[in-house]
Amino acid sequence: MSESCHLLLFILDNQRYALNVSAVERTVRMVEITPLPKAPDIVLGVINVKGDIIPVLDIRGRFGLPCRGVRLSDHLIIARTAQRTVALVADGVSDVIERPNQEIVPPDTILNGMEHVGGVVKLEDGMVFIHDLDGFLSLDEERALEAAIECENHA
Repeated sequence: MSESCHLLLFILDNQRYALNVSAVERTVRMVEITPLPKAPDIVLGVINVKGDIIPVLDIRGRFGLPCRGVRLSDHLIIARTAQRTVALVADGVSDVIERPNQEIVPPDTILNGMEHVGGVVKLEDGMVFIHDLDGFLSLDEERALEAAIECENHA
């Protein structure tokens, strides 16, 4: 019996990307983002989700995509990293798919240095990178985010 992987497909700049569903808590339509002073550039600000303050990450730059402002039509993917829960801005969320684990190709077999990619899956109409949330923030960015949140909590 083969194990399988459930993936959430999302869209950025007309390209598909994926996250393992096990890391995703929910997706929501865009809400107002409160700026977080002194946060790293990848952090757009924070949102309040059921009383929890969650940093919002703009991951477009990590994928070499052009920066653009947040739109009301955007979605937020609320997901867990090893350190915290985060919200990722996406142009849209397209589907949840299931693929056998043996169909997921390790990223280093394609290209080295892809620290935030956990694998690649071939679909009928192209390939999709499966992203590892724990690689989105560098150690320095994680520390700066923690300091900014602490500073804001004590303001």
